[in-house]
Amino acid sequence: MTDITLTEQLDLLLQAERAALLAGDFDQIAELLDIKEALTADLSEQNISREELAPLQDGMRRNQELFDQALAGIRNVASRLGDLQRIRKSMDTYDALGRRMTIDAPKINKLERRA
Repeated sequence: MTDITLTEQLDLLLQAERAALLAGDFDQIAELLDIKEALTADLSEQNISREELAPLQDGMRRNQELFDQALAGIRNVASRLGDLQRIRKSMDTYDALGRRMTIDAPKINKLERRA
């Protein structure tokens, strides 16, 4: 069995992180984050050349872009769900003269039966 270097471990981790980002597996991403933090802490203690770090920096940058896009997608979904919730309560529209009107949703009355 051969020993795997720290940079190779980080490269494999970045590949796994990329696969998890593309699959939308946020549980896996959270697990990988702890490992990544430990490996990068170990990396700062070693004397590694810029040439060895360049591919890792590229991989981290690429994954950060994917992560940013995933977060933007989540924010868009949350915004859309908020809009839908707001529309359930009331909706703004315009009349024939261009004046804004608010249409309130009918209140749902619940009938309670008692024995």
